[in-house]
Amino acid sequence: MTLRDTTGTPAGVDPPGTGVEPAGTDVDDSLGGASPPGKRGYRPGSLEIFGTILLLAIVLRGPLARWLDQPVMQSWSTVFVAICVQATPFLVLGVVVSGAIAAFVPASVFSRIMPDRPALAVPVAGACGVALPGCECGSVPIANRLIERGVRPSAALAFLLSAPAINPIVLVATAVAFNSEPVMVWARLAAGLLTAVIVGWIWERIGRPEWMKPQRRVGAGEDGRSGWRVFLSTMLGDFTQAAGFLVIGAAAAATFKTIVPARIMEGIGSSLFLSIALMAGLAFILALCSEADAFVAASFSTIPVVGKLVFLTVGPAVDVKLAAMQAGVFGRKFAVRFAPLTFGVAVTVGTVVGLLFWGW
Repeated sequence: MTLRDTTGTPAGVDPPGTGVEPAGTDVDDSLGGASPPGKRGYRPGSLEIFGTILLLAIVLRGPLARWLDQPVMQSWSTVFVAICVQATPFLVLGVVVSGAIAAFVPASVFSRIMPDRPALAVPVAGACGVALPGCECGSVPIANRLIERGVRPSAALAFLLSAPAINPIVLVATAVAFNSEPVMVWARLAAGLLTAVIVGWIWERIGRPEWMKPQRRVGAGEDGRSGWRVFLSTMLGDFTQAAGFLVIGAAAAATFKTIVPARIMEGIGSSLFLSIALMAGLAFILALCSEADAFVAASFSTIPVVGKLVFLTVGPAVDVKLAAMQAGVFGRKFAVRFAPLTFGVAVTVGTVVGLLFWGW
């Protein structure tokens, strides 16, 4: 016989509407029920952040004007604006092409042209980066889709590394930034392609399936959205992210050029080892878009050209932004192994190729 209380509810069971919910369930009082698990509070978007910064600039325009009138800040702003103005057209072109690839080029195109043999699939995938431009932000989900479509992980990772490093837009931007050093274009092409192929071959030997957990992602038409909607959303997302990192990189380059004493930069530039270590570290931390990084590298006038090549080789291959994206898409086990491997290979290849092109 089941005991019941005065409400007719079995004893020991909380009647509905009493406010007692199972442990771990968030209660939304405004709706009178449980809210979805993991619901987060308000997080400001880029528009709100920009509006706040703009409002502060208006309120503090007097002190800011006096601060920017100082000679050091005038030099800083000149370098900062010059880098941004030179790099922005290539950045825009890059995200437009990247969005078009995400929206209108099916991943099956890649799987059909890949050889079955790993020794050939890796360099072929690396070479595809020359013909299919895209920024490093877009190459991560593209590589994930390639693996889902049956492409070997080593080949997909070779494409992931080569596409943002050696595509035509990046090479043209490099030629413009290094107009007095045209050999840099060929050096960057060789170093970027070799880095992608070597890392792909190494991963073919040491990589394990349990280290990678590709997640299912939808593409154009699979979620009900048209190709043009995918194109616009991808383009706007890539531009917002890449432009932010361009601003950070331009600010860092301008700071190094105007704040850091010239004798310190000359001292670093006089040592090949120190210049390589500095530029490799900056490439990893600044996380610049590959369509714009050549202009930042060219602004370091006291750094040897070999150090600049290391900067251009490491940046598109591995940085803090890419490591975080790879951990989110492929899993942390993958990221903690792939990022150090890529960094070491990129620094080594960039240094060796630079020495072959320009000597010690």
